[in-house]
Amino acid sequence: MTSTAASLATKLEERFRDQITDCICDRGQVTLVVMSEQILSVSKALRDEPDFAFQQLSDLCGIDYLSYGQSDWATKEKTSTGFSRGREQKHTIEANDEHRFAVVYHLLSIKNNIRLRIRCYLNADTPRIDSVTPIWSGADWYEREAFDLYGILFNGHPDLRRLLTDYGFIGHPFRKDFPLEGNVEVRYDPDKKRVVYQPVSITNRVLVPRVIRDDNRYVNKNEEKPDA
Repeated sequence: MTSTAASLATKLEERFRDQITDCICDRGQVTLVVMSEQILSVSKALRDEPDFAFQQLSDLCGIDYLSYGQSDWATKEKTSTGFSRGREQKHTIEANDEHRFAVVYHLLSIKNNIRLRIRCYLNADTPRIDSVTPIWSGADWYEREAFDLYGILFNGHPDLRRLLTDYGFIGHPFRKDFPLEGNVEVRYDPDKKRVVYQPVSITNRVLVPRVIRDDNRYVNKNEEKPDA
């Protein structure tokens, strides 16, 4: 941890003690975990107070922590049942986990030459948080992207519409429980002479891991073979 990051972390903990749940310093990067209902007051202070002066929002994104930390295929060897377990894997994390979703903000203080990450956790039932567009206008399209891909709602956003998906798109494609094949597909209908939507016709099959095995084609021929 650099001295600059450590100093910033100390100031943040003292200033926002009642508005945060954690302040993490790792590899010279400070992450402030803010209560979602406090995002506007904390953001305004971070922008306006001279000790922080984070006047630039460089990035904002959503995160879905469903199945976070789980490994479907934590092995370097094949199993006795082949790969069927990979295709039948079921995630068991409760969908109403209070920390399923998060919004992450990356801030830059040009004056103090330091960066800060803010994380706000949101629950699965109502992933909603106040928009920071009144504080950093550059958050406009970032918040629309998070709404489009994750279904996170931003209170007070001036124009919260989808940004990347098509008109009439069903669901939010970056959610971990969104089907890999999607919900609908499009095709050209020669009778109607236009593109039409229809239920997706392909069958989803989860990819399986590749197991790397020893191959005698790559064994050094000069190596001594073990005695039979």
